Amino acid sequence: MANTLSDRDWENLMRRIKDKKCTPFIGAGACAGTLPLGSEIARKWADNYKYTLTDNWDLARVSQFMAVDQDDMFPKENIQRQFRDIAPPDFTKPDEPHALLADLNLPIYITTNYDSFMYSALKHRKRDPKRELCRWNRFVEMEETSVFQSGYTPTAANPLVYHLHGHYDLPQSLVLTEDDYLDFLVHLSSDQALLPPAIRTALAGTSLLFVGYSLSDWNFRVLFRGLVGSLGASLGYTGVAVQLAPNLTEGVEDSQARAQHYLDTYFEKIQKIKVRVYWGDIKEFTFELRQRWEKFSK
Repeated sequence: MANTLSDRDWENLMRRIKDKKCTPFIGAGACAGTLPLGSEIARKWADNYKYTLTDNWDLARVSQFMAVDQDDMFPKENIQRQFRDIAPPDFTKPDEPHALLADLNLPIYITTNYDSFMYSALKHRKRDPKRELCRWNRFVEMEETSVFQSGYTPTAANPLVYHLHGHYDLPQSLVLTEDDYLDFLVHLSSDQALLPPAIRTALAGTSLLFVGYSLSDWNFRVLFRGLVGSLGASLGYTGVAVQLAPNLTEGVEDSQARAQHYLDTYFEKIQKIKVRVYWGDIKEFTFELRQRWEKFSK
């Protein structure tokens, strides 16, 4: 199925990347094949800990059950143990998403993933990245010294990897259970200073490149609305999102067009933010992006 980005969309994206006006937003799909999917972890935990409801694929709900049955740290420590010994992907492969994003030489990378793959990819490309965790609870504030306290400014040579939902090295930082998501969004909407100025500027003043998300996912849509709500109206930059093609409804020839129209108009209605959707998998997108970027940057 053909992608829906026009040549003009690609040209705008290439120009924003060149001008350092593009901010990648990296989700779990970027780690496909290296880390287990959230639904896979949820089903395994549901079996192990006797979760009997029908939504056993929902990681936030299954982990919430575990937190109530044991304690708040129990599911987070399970995630930490599961992620700790997993090797990073092969950054020498041309279609590996983190490697491609590192090759774009951008100053800021935002991720909702708990792993270090984006940081490691930048190190592999001889950059000197810094890591920052979102201070959405008091424990993170106490345990993590902000990289910005020393006057640090993200650059292409010294980029920032910002973990919006925490990092497994500090399990208390993870946004994992339903309560975590609610607390995170409440704090985000009520505290304008929760996000560092550099992150607020990147979210409101650059083109966002969403890689590894399902835009129809309820949790992501709530997160996106929370981010936009905390920032106010955007400055009008158009973003790009990689989206798996929808299942075609039998007998409905224009089902893809309808799905695309829905996603396009949904995001336009949120503070008039525009998101162009690329229909296809991540490897297809990274392959085409690399080809176009190498040609554009010559």
